[in-house]
Amino acid sequence: MFCYQCEQTAKGEGCTKIGVCGKEPEVAALQDLLTYGLIGLSQYAVEGRKVGVSERDVNVFTVEASFSTLTNVDFDPDRFVGLINQAVEKREGLAEKVKAAGGKVDFADGPATFKPETTLDGLIRQGEAVGIKSYPADNPDILSLKHTVLFGIRGISAYADHAQILGQEDDTVYGFVHEALAALWREDLGLEDWVGLALKCGEINLRTMELLDAGNTGTYGHPVPTKVPLGHKKGKAILVSGHDLKDMEELLKQTQGKGIHIYTHGEMLPTHGYPELKKYEHFYGHYGTAWQNQGKEFMQFPGAILMTTNCIQRPKEEYRNNIFTCGLVGWPGIAHISDRNFQPVIDRALALPGFQEDENGKDVMVGFGRNTVLGVADKVIEAVKGKAIRHFFVVAGCDGAKPGRNYYTEFVEKVPEDTVVLTFACGKFRFFDKDLGDIGGIPRLLDIGQCNDAHSAIQIAVALANAFNVGVNDLPLSIICSWYEQKAVAILLSLLHLGIKDIRLGPSLPAFVSPNVLDVLVKNFDIKPITTPDQDLKAILG
Repeated sequence: MFCYQCEQTAKGEGCTKIGVCGKEPEVAALQDLLTYGLIGLSQYAVEGRKVGVSERDVNVFTVEASFSTLTNVDFDPDRFVGLINQAVEKREGLAEKVKAAGGKVDFADGPATFKPETTLDGLIRQGEAVGIKSYPADNPDILSLKHTVLFGIRGISAYADHAQILGQEDDTVYGFVHEALAALWREDLGLEDWVGLALKCGEINLRTMELLDAGNTGTYGHPVPTKVPLGHKKGKAILVSGHDLKDMEELLKQTQGKGIHIYTHGEMLPTHGYPELKKYEHFYGHYGTAWQNQGKEFMQFPGAILMTTNCIQRPKEEYRNNIFTCGLVGWPGIAHISDRNFQPVIDRALALPGFQEDENGKDVMVGFGRNTVLGVADKVIEAVKGKAIRHFFVVAGCDGAKPGRNYYTEFVEKVPEDTVVLTFACGKFRFFDKDLGDIGGIPRLLDIGQCNDAHSAIQIAVALANAFNVGVNDLPLSIICSWYEQKAVAILLSLLHLGIKDIRLGPSLPAFVSPNVLDVLVKNFDIKPITTPDQDLKAILG
């Protein structure tokens, strides 16, 4: 295997024996083969759009299947066998329609013509031959950019899948996903073309996050400031981890009146701020903090656990009966729910002891999306003009177990008292329970939401820039980004597409970015690695 799509990749170079995430080499090979199959499907989809053929089932399948290859989503080899075969079946069906419409279907070889083996071992062998290093590229910088685009597409696919579940779709997004995947097998594109595709990936991700935002807020209302307890209530319990709001809503409906309290973990914390979710009285609080402690926290939870979009790493055998997955998430030996009928989760929660007594922990605040923040924009602008607020820091991104992530905790602890921290995504669990106080009633720590709520952060920044009649890069605002997986890659590309400069990125730079590509990023966007909180604060504030 060879995989370097996440920040924690072995030795900062690539996982070659087993994934740091827990991915077995067999699963890595199947993911590579699925991607190969999606490239072939996309080649026909691109030709189809030229003659007016665009099939929704192909579009939805492509982003679902691409999403399944994201870090920490699906570790079940049997699930990938089905996806690989579906990719080829849909490819053949689409080819017939494209041919009937007069489109090009005369691909001679490669992913557009491959036939999957009939056994698991045979598929694994095929996957080992078509890993990401096999993509045609005449120099390492083009291969680096191909991988950057591929990982960005996987991030876009995650957001696009969530959005379509809530009824929000745009063929422009699907079209670009197919265009970019098909381009991975092209040899006629140069360095400038690939830089352009990478930035277009960022542009399309913005549109995708906009769709997901419309789905979330249109269905569940705009988040409002909400206190969330970190303690727990005596009684039966279910813990929900991941991102999918639809799964959360269905579970809340199905557990009403059952004597079960529902808790969030990780990226589900912001769901407490949505009016249509917070109305459920048994939706109680949040359990757990940093991602690096996830395994320990899960082992301590006395109820059932539902994983909605991310698997935990290497769950211990004796605890697997308490864990359930849904949607695209899968792990061998763990029960999977495919139809949102959560009765098995409910039954397991009722059979487990739950919490034996109340525990009153501290509260944290969520719900500071763009609607809330822009609703008090006049106060924010007045505070800046009156020099009560000197600077804004966006400290956001992914969390992970790799040493070096304490930087973000220390950074937030050391920001001056006349500054405000905006945060989103799971990286905030390094500092989300810090009490930074307020400035004239404006909290100094504003939780904007999930990783896709980067859209809200961008809207806030644009609104402030317009209010001060300056560009975003001229605002007293700095972005301190932590990355781990492919949604963060897509968001970073969105920031670059917008021309936002002086981004500090860590804990380490992506292994898939070649030295020459990094040089382009530094020269054009002034992107730089984090150093120490003291050094970076001094460089930013003087």
